[in-house]
Amino acid sequence: MRNALRKICRRFLPYPRIFVVIFALGIFANMPYAAEEEPDDFTVRLEEIRKDRGLPALAAAAIRHGKIVINAAAGVRRLGADEAVMTDDLWQLGSCTKSMTATVAGMLVDEGKLSWRSTIGDVFPELQETMRPSWRTVTLEQLLTHRSGAPANPPVDLWAEALEQKGTPTEQRLAILRGTVSLAPQEPHGRKFIYSNEGYAIAGAMMERVTGSSWEELMRDRLFEPLGMSTAGFGAPADGGRTNQPWGHSGEMGELRPVTPGPLADNPPAIAPAAAVHASLVDLARYASWHSDWHRAEPRLLTEETYNKLHQRAPGQDYAMGWLLEYRDWDGGDVMWHTGSNSNFYAVMWVAPDKDAAFVAATNAAHSEADDACNDAVIALIKRVLGKY
Repeated sequence: MRNALRKICRRFLPYPRIFVVIFALGIFANMPYAAEEEPDDFTVRLEEIRKDRGLPALAAAAIRHGKIVINAAAGVRRLGADEAVMTDDLWQLGSCTKSMTATVAGMLVDEGKLSWRSTIGDVFPELQETMRPSWRTVTLEQLLTHRSGAPANPPVDLWAEALEQKGTPTEQRLAILRGTVSLAPQEPHGRKFIYSNEGYAIAGAMMERVTGSSWEELMRDRLFEPLGMSTAGFGAPADGGRTNQPWGHSGEMGELRPVTPGPLADNPPAIAPAAAVHASLVDLARYASWHSDWHRAEPRLLTEETYNKLHQRAPGQDYAMGWLLEYRDWDGGDVMWHTGSNSNFYAVMWVAPDKDAAFVAATNAAHSEADDACNDAVIALIKRVLGKY
């Protein structure tokens, strides 16, 4: 599976607004621990990476033992404008959203509103006549671990409908659910890992049905507010034509074009549970750190059993529920990571449970150098923060 993930990292999906990048930083396995940057030099290091990789801006943050130890940013919010990025700016997080959706799903499991074995057919009995029989027994757990058979790429007509954004976000997710389950799955459920935004959209629709609340309300009330993620929201971070937050940029290195914020500047609400959250890197780091150890996680939003379930590899794969797990020497155990993009931004988060640390980075472009830039930034963070080990 690891080779397949690396292939995903290097190619754009046919529909750019669902571009999801996941990558493996194999270089971390034997990385030296010697620190190279003094604290005041970290912004300088980010600026070097940003220029080398041809990006408008680059930001990074690290948290250790519950305290932010590095928070730095370099570059501009929009090419052609003078506004510099700030350390409290907001970044579109792409598929880093997935573990957030899975976390709230775990809360609903603890409350008995859902179970990991809840099926699409159970939650949406009115769709029995139009739903392919093979979809009826797909479980919530299979959706969150990418083993539901949901397609890697949506059908063209279904994606076109999602981009029209008709109706409320909840109605849009129900529409993508109806369209997906009316077609044959890409593979029989449970048989194969297929990274799918549609699978997470369906999981989000299940959460909405059993609670009567929108996915956005669930995220705000059950995750963002309890964890103090005051900057977290949905869609493109900036406000209309203003440069009050970073703008995304499309195109390749040397040919970047600013993307005006608005409904079409981000993934559509139909797949929001897969990839539509934005936040500051400090809030992202705090969220990632919260996942490092149940005994250190405050507030205690999940039972220990459910918390551990979220971070447990599905059989035969390294993917859990919104997290990839891989052993790293610098942590002395398994680390959890994920990346995300909407084709205009790129973000990454790494959690080192044995070191009680989390490392995050983001940029406002998503060309072929963006993943390497965030890779470079996280390596610098780890060297700086764990340099004494």
